[in-house]
Amino acid sequence: MFKVENDIFCIGINDREIDLFEGMYNVPDGISYNSYVILDEKVAVLDTVDARFGDEWLAQVKEVLGTRQPDYLVIHHMEPDHSANIQKFLKAYPNVRVVGNAKTFVMIKEYFGFEVKNSCKVDEGSIVNLGKHSLRFVMAPLVHWPEVMVSYDETSGVAFSADGFGKFGALDAEQPWDDEARRYYIGIVGKYGVQVQALLKKLAALSVKKICPLHGPVLEGDLSHYINLYDIWSSYRPEKEAVMVAYASVYGHTKAVAEMLADMLKKAGKEVIIADLARADRAKCVADAFMCSKLVLASITYNAEIFPCMREFIDCLVERNFRSRTVGFIENGTWAPISAKLMREKLGACRDMNFIAHTVKVRAAFSEENVPELEALVNELAK
Repeated sequence: MFKVENDIFCIGINDREIDLFEGMYNVPDGISYNSYVILDEKVAVLDTVDARFGDEWLAQVKEVLGTRQPDYLVIHHMEPDHSANIQKFLKAYPNVRVVGNAKTFVMIKEYFGFEVKNSCKVDEGSIVNLGKHSLRFVMAPLVHWPEVMVSYDETSGVAFSADGFGKFGALDAEQPWDDEARRYYIGIVGKYGVQVQALLKKLAALSVKKICPLHGPVLEGDLSHYINLYDIWSSYRPEKEAVMVAYASVYGHTKAVAEMLADMLKKAGKEVIIADLARADRAKCVADAFMCSKLVLASITYNAEIFPCMREFIDCLVERNFRSRTVGFIENGTWAPISAKLMREKLGACRDMNFIAHTVKVRAAFSEENVPELEALVNELAK
């Protein structure tokens, strides 16, 4: 528990027990579930936490409130890691009004099987006045569920951003914000760039001084760094001029060619990220591909198909609207090397792609015949 402002408190929970967030994202440093309390003439509690931490969270609520009773429970996002303790909170504070939009209350019934009797329904521009503080509500559908909304305190300039501007890692984890926020954003919200852009435009019209997300630290100081990254990510622009080399190899031959390419690119002055897709964290690999301006996919041909981990990697890129990148291919196959053709076809759904014509075709193991092909690929990537 800590103060965001004199009368605004964060009562986040650090979950160090979890191994997979949303059942698929590795979180070795855990995750936080943030909830907030605004103490004013009226008291507002903003969001709850994961079901496993209900008692610990309620104890923090009571510590902040003392003898006071809350007037409002605001639900910005109905994902269960934020909404699972609504019913427990209502049993402890039966007179509280639940603030949400129309979709919020439908989801409460669907998830938890009850209807909120004392509700306060809000939509775009609605204001809930707490006394000194006034919460203005901004709808943010599909950032990253359809009921998501953001609230802005017109007095302090604090924006409560739901899952927007969140990151992996517990609040006491020492790690760079950019890396885990990028991995979180591309994995969780990356498909919905248009909707994030719409939210950024709305926030630009407000005097936001701090951002309070539902996961990760409160952002303050110069917010332009975080907002600029969100603008880059949601418009699918690369963050840097760099090449990612992602490979799928069984006996090490494709790996050797990928590493040779990476070395040649480094000698040509290019920044390179190389990833073994069978072993590396999938979410980080996807985030790295979005970060870089260029991508090389190196895969064996397996059962007349793309090797599974490469196929899944490409599926993740396509699902998240990968676009506007230069992509080269390395394929390997003893009798029927067709993985480059198949990888290019899978990426065909992506917009504004530049596919390099020079494909490196390896027959089982690298040979001198492949040297000119590698050099041609390096020349294209080094432009």
